[in-house]
Amino acid sequence: MSFAGDLEHFPIIDIIQLLHSTRKTGTLRLNGPGGESQLAFSDGYIVSANHANNHIRIGQILVEMNAVSREDLDRAVGLQQSAGNRRKPLIATLIESGLLGKEAAFSGLATLIEMTIVDILTWSEGSFALDVTSTVISDEYRYFPETLRQEIHLNTQNVLMDALRIYDEKMHDGTLASGAFPCESDGTPFDETQPWQITVDDLGLEALDSVEKKIPDHFGGLKDHDGTENHRRKIKAVQGLADAEQEKLLSFLTELSAVPVAGGGRLPSSGGAALAVIVYSRDEFLRHIVFTVCKAENVLFVSAEDEESLDHLLEQTLSRELVPLLVFDAPQQSPSPFSEDALAQLMLREMENHPQASIVQLVAQRDFDFSLRALQEGARYVLSRPDPFERRDSFADDTIKFLKAFQAYIERSLNASNHLMLRLFKESIHKLGEAREIPEVAFIPLQFASAMFRRCITFVVGTSELVAEKSFGIAQDTGSGASAPLLFRIPLTHPSVFQDVIRSGRLHAGPADDPFLRNHLFDKIGEPADPAILLMPIKTFGRTIAVIYADSGIKTGWPAQIDLLDIVARHAGLVLDNNLYRKKHPDT
Repeated sequence: MSFAGDLEHFPIIDIIQLLHSTRKTGTLRLNGPGGESQLAFSDGYIVSANHANNHIRIGQILVEMNAVSREDLDRAVGLQQSAGNRRKPLIATLIESGLLGKEAAFSGLATLIEMTIVDILTWSEGSFALDVTSTVISDEYRYFPETLRQEIHLNTQNVLMDALRIYDEKMHDGTLASGAFPCESDGTPFDETQPWQITVDDLGLEALDSVEKKIPDHFGGLKDHDGTENHRRKIKAVQGLADAEQEKLLSFLTELSAVPVAGGGRLPSSGGAALAVIVYSRDEFLRHIVFTVCKAENVLFVSAEDEESLDHLLEQTLSRELVPLLVFDAPQQSPSPFSEDALAQLMLREMENHPQASIVQLVAQRDFDFSLRALQEGARYVLSRPDPFERRDSFADDTIKFLKAFQAYIERSLNASNHLMLRLFKESIHKLGEAREIPEVAFIPLQFASAMFRRCITFVVGTSELVAEKSFGIAQDTGSGASAPLLFRIPLTHPSVFQDVIRSGRLHAGPADDPFLRNHLFDKIGEPADPAILLMPIKTFGRTIAVIYADSGIKTGWPAQIDLLDIVARHAGLVLDNNLYRKKHPDT
């Protein structure tokens, strides 16, 4: 089983649990802002950990555990420094000097793994990849004979629960930094005798049984720590590209990475993005450029190189109520899991076993016949992929066209999905049940509408005018979230579609050939490409107190589910009625 993906959408907790439940062996490599950390697995159990730049120090752990004294630690460090080329790991030096027992050494190494995971939990951004070809065991662990080393198999579930407890406690008490461990970037060698941030007392192992096991919500995103350099490395790995082609690709990918994350105005979901893109390919550059598009669209991305990994990832995404979008790489000529027959059979099987999934089949630019076969086997979309060997001179342009087409398909998939709308609808109802104040209640229908329309504004109804409140897609792009109150005013002194909605209390959805809109609204926000608009009243005790306006902006064909919008608006009114009644009658 080999797979890779994005930590922002596929949290480390889920990855570790997947490897444990499937009893996998290999090295999980995690790249984040501080470098690369590694967790080694054997039959699903964690057997070793390596932290970027060796920031985790076993000596200090053993001192905090009272397994060795500070003086003994200093003595062992001195022996290491004087050993020269015969230098042994600190654990080996302590044991062979009679300063540390093997049981205490095992306990210290187990604690080291737990602390490494705590540090990784602080990462809100990064990537992961499972390497099944090797299991990297650090020197501290390798010291033990094979029969003893087998005992270092940490119970994965207990490790996770304990690490999550520490993470949650530090989040609540405000002591959680961007990383749990200090980062020494000046190149100074580490001193095992110096104190560090997390101690064994923080782990609270003796109180583990009495601790409430609470899993925190998924982490928010951080900005890419060095996206341009990462793009540059991936591009240089493509052989034979001219410098001009490389720079053209780098410019496009960097610009794409800098675009504000799409979907920022949509309601956040408890499990991440509602769409999950799963790439089935062994081409590292293809995986990278598809990942870049997914990151720009705030969509979960994972990749698989074999059918077993693909099946596991599909089950994971479906169990999290995500909509899987499978992207199959173009077939290869030689017999392999990526031959035409193998891909066609896999496509047919996945459509039978996972009918919820959609399939995008990539094809070589010359492969007309397989395009037709892919459509017959169940692919919903066939897209020609760039080829650096057959069209080297136009590879950059081909790649840019490919990414733009794929990004457009993702956007349509995101917004046309009935599954997504139902999920956002359910979350809106849930949020309304927790809302108390009028601005909070009125914002939830606006946010729900922003998942279906490019432009949305809440208008507060006054005696003789409407006052523009928060909006999406007016002062800034919809993906940038809600704007501050716009505060421009629209008079209610003349007959208009606004007055009809306010007086009747009924939703309007459709064309509105109203000169009033052109003269008093569109002169401020611009006229939409599609004449169809939405006007949705928010009422309390039978009186309209706000109206939500929405349209398609500069594009046409924006999907909307009016019935769901109407239900959310009506439910918001009932919530307001109930909250206002309770304020007037607090004793009831």
